[in-house]
Amino acid sequence: MRGFGVHTSMWTMRWDRAGAERTIPAAAAYGMDFIEIALLDPAIVDAPHTRDLLDRYDLRAVCSLGLPEPVWASVNPEGAIDHLKLVLDTAAAMGAEAVSGVTYGGIGQRSGRPPTAPEYDNIARVLDAAARYAKGLGLAFGIEPVNRYENHLVNTAAQAKWMIEKVGADNIFIHLDTYHMNIEEKGAGNGILDAREHLRYIHLSESDRGTPGEGTCDWDEVFATLAAIGFTGGLAMESFINMPPEIAYGLAVWRPVADSFEEVMDRGLPFLRNKARQYRLV
Repeated sequence: MRGFGVHTSMWTMRWDRAGAERTIPAAAAYGMDFIEIALLDPAIVDAPHTRDLLDRYDLRAVCSLGLPEPVWASVNPEGAIDHLKLVLDTAAAMGAEAVSGVTYGGIGQRSGRPPTAPEYDNIARVLDAAARYAKGLGLAFGIEPVNRYENHLVNTAAQAKWMIEKVGADNIFIHLDTYHMNIEEKGAGNGILDAREHLRYIHLSESDRGTPGEGTCDWDEVFATLAAIGFTGGLAMESFINMPPEIAYGLAVWRPVADSFEEVMDRGLPFLRNKARQYRLV
């Protein structure tokens, strides 16, 4: 998970053959090092087809997801473990390097109360089993803190670090996201510092999920702190352009964040690449 990547939501959130054929050549045309595949429905994935396309276009891949409501880890740990094993098998068959995201819960999951010890115990059990299964497949396994409006369980880098240390697996990493950090952290730099020993992946997402460089994220703070900790992981641009209704609901995306993927890719990607060069991250 090194270099620059892009989330496949730029083109599709449905990873069937048509979605793969639309997305992979488009990402390669922008010179991406890898793509992040939204693996929301493993049943529709043609893994050998995706693997062949990735090889043809010389792209690497990671996969991400949030757990579906019937298998939220805090309330149905056995179901969550089974679902994550299916996702991990699919990711491995595609030739992906890692699975990450809201692997501990759902996007839009809120109990209306503070997290409880039994919820965290269930999550730790799920993450331990999933990490061990991922390791057997040669995959890294990540957890992404998200903001309080999308999930009530893990919102900050410090909470993610606590959960990783509670689990104790050596192949779990922290996956940060600047959009969520802009809401939850006491400065993006502090979040990066809290995560540093476990940080291997970061979403570069603007404060409104739109075009990077055109919102309120402090990009100099983000990149300067990444440089200060010697970050060598994946830098993935994420902006939600193509949202199915159920995902838009969980993310609370009610209006377009940009007019088109071209706007985000043609203006936001050069901005982020220039920042990464400025701070000697690439």
